[in-house]
Amino acid sequence: MKEQKIYRTRQRLQIMECIALNREKHLTADEIREELKKIGVEIGKSTVYRALEKLIAEGRVRKYIAEEGKSACYQYIDEGGDCVRHFHLKCTRCGRLIHLECDFLKDLERHIFEHHRFTVDNTRTVLYGICGDCGNE
Repeated sequence: MKEQKIYRTRQRLQIMECIALNREKHLTADEIREELKKIGVEIGKSTVYRALEKLIAEGRVRKYIAEEGKSACYQYIDEGGDCVRHFHLKCTRCGRLIHLECDFLKDLERHIFEHHRFTVDNTRTVLYGICGDCGNE
């Protein structure tokens, strides 16, 4: 089988860097464009989407669809792929994304499977609420 060559364009690298610098957030394609615009980089929306699809295929970025009818969000996956087997908490005020390693949630997952015959997909599990910082304001 022939190995597929990965092309790394300047714009794709800029998009990847933007996502990596914002690893604590889920960013939409429009938010990525806005972040890049702040540093003087103009990239078309279709270019962002094409780059994101390639980064997803490479396993460098994860795509979330938080709510039906809303824009998809994208998140950086580090080289170790450490963002796969845990839940995420997202603050609805500041947008912060918290990676939650919690034994209780593993027990909850097990309960859901054993009692309801349903397997939770942690790569798409996001719980929404208010983070401690925003809750103290």
